[in-house]
Amino acid sequence: MDITSFILQGRDNALVYGDYATYHSQLSKQLLSSRKKLGIASRNRGKFHKPEAITSQRIAENNEYVHLLLLTSERAWAQAMSMKAAHATGRKGIAGRTKSHIVSRLNRATQIAHTLVEALSETAVSEASTRDILEAKAYEALVLGALQFEKHSWQACLQSYAVARVIYTALTTTGKGDLYKDLLADTIDPSLRYAAYQLKAPRTIPIPTIAHKAFPDSDDALVQQINEIDPGALSGESDVNTSLGNPDKAPSTITWRSREVRIEDAQIALAWASVNVAKQNLAENLAKGKSRSPRDAAASYDEILTATQDAVDATKQAIDELRAEGIAQSDPRMQSLQITRTAVNFEMISWRIGRNRVLTGDLDGAVEEHGRSKAIKKTETEAKDDESRPTELPISRQLTKLREKAALYDGTLQNLESIKELPGVAADEALTTRLGVFVSYFSALKALAIARSHAIIGNVANALALIQHAFDRCDFANKQQSSGSSTSSPAGSPPNIEVSIDSIKFLHGLINGELRRHQAIVHVDNLRKEELEKSTAAPAPLVERLHQYPAGGVDLTNIVEFPPKKALIPVKPIFLDVAWNYIAYPGKTPASAAVAVETSTPAVETTGEPAKPQKKGWFGFGR
Repeated sequence: MDITSFILQGRDNALVYGDYATYHSQLSKQLLSSRKKLGIASRNRGKFHKPEAITSQRIAENNEYVHLLLLTSERAWAQAMSMKAAHATGRKGIAGRTKSHIVSRLNRATQIAHTLVEALSETAVSEASTRDILEAKAYEALVLGALQFEKHSWQACLQSYAVARVIYTALTTTGKGDLYKDLLADTIDPSLRYAAYQLKAPRTIPIPTIAHKAFPDSDDALVQQINEIDPGALSGESDVNTSLGNPDKAPSTITWRSREVRIEDAQIALAWASVNVAKQNLAENLAKGKSRSPRDAAASYDEILTATQDAVDATKQAIDELRAEGIAQSDPRMQSLQITRTAVNFEMISWRIGRNRVLTGDLDGAVEEHGRSKAIKKTETEAKDDESRPTELPISRQLTKLREKAALYDGTLQNLESIKELPGVAADEALTTRLGVFVSYFSALKALAIARSHAIIGNVANALALIQHAFDRCDFANKQQSSGSSTSSPAGSPPNIEVSIDSIKFLHGLINGELRRHQAIVHVDNLRKEELEKSTAAPAPLVERLHQYPAGGVDLTNIVEFPPKKALIPVKPIFLDVAWNYIAYPGKTPASAAVAVETSTPAVETTGEPAKPQKKGWFGFGR
């Protein structure tokens, strides 16, 4: 029947784009549709008839009656939550009449959920499975816990949520584990913790332990049904897989920089226990597949990164709760939590850096690799063909790989800077010195990767400058690491923030060799350019190079060019205007001939017609 899935999907679909009021209106439409399917909907303006009770016989005939009960219960619950959300933001809070209305609607939802449980419990008639009955009982306990939460009946509220938690924990082993885990983490566990806090229960008690103590063992039918689904649910064995860790094996202390503090919150203890388990699993996974690709090896870090993030979130939540209670920073509990916060954040950042180091390749990507990957097996003929082909990657692919490495080194440097912002790190001189060594080491690797990209495209001078910078950074890290104390991780352990002395010395020798090689390349390149300049053309005379400083001396045998050759000389435009009158073009009368014709014209005019008077003034007017 998938009771839990039906409820959670309806809530998620409505609350993603709206609020509880939207969910309430959607449920009213779904209820009308469900009644029409069953043929029990009231006609428009028809006489109201009290609906008949839903029995096991009706459920056996049509499972839509189960959905009808669930929708009716959810509508009452959504109306209560809508009123609570509307009045919770007000200054006066929830008034007495509103509070009673909310309790009334939750009571209505509980009654309908109880009707569903009773109808399904008659298995001989309803043909319901044990899983269906347990889902119905868990839903009833969930709604009943919300009702008792509003009534401030903390002991009864704790017992109801404990029933829901144990049932959902047992159902997790049968399938759809993610669905139940989200419900446990988002709704049930916070309510259990708050109810236990109201009952003055210590924070160090894990939530699974609280649920097992509050579970009503006197209900033999419920105990038998849970044992049929999962025998380890009541004993606590199932909590190892469904929660953050095993409550019985959770550590009570945490060590940071030779200082041991007591873990003040049970959630932090469970999260730290899961971190220890994830460390062992990571070491085993990396030891098994040494020939795997860097991306496959980096995927093994997902578990430990998730576990450390859960520990960071649990620590932050515990600190926020103490601050909300008005606990001062000088309180021993707050001081212990601040040290725990630094420890778990350092652990999380350490494994992030380790994942980046795995992605860069062997020896943190210091060795230059431009060969093609051999991940795909080929036949003998293809292998012979590949032997004759060049195995080197194209330049674009080489630059892409170096760009990815530089981005990984940049992310590692950002993580190292974030460690310095943690509480207590700035005052720890030894730790600050170690972090400076790590920063220099990864800065040298980043500069080396960028230098190789410049060398590939032919910028050998830029490559030499970057390699010199990388050598300076690596030399600083080598001197600091040699003079300071060594705290490298043991051999064979997964890569993390710790950099061994051997890795720094190897990188120092590698960059030193690259520096000498690129110095020779730049020197040869400069000599080649000088020879090329000498062989291409003779230098211009000294008179044409007066704007240049003669760094190599003045050649007195080449002061001017003699005998001079014809060459273009730039002149001013006015010279061209004056010369225009003296230029003779083909088909045009020269200017001198035109002047002679003008002088002889008056003699001709005297023998012919009288000359016309010339116009004077503007446009022929005037004198």
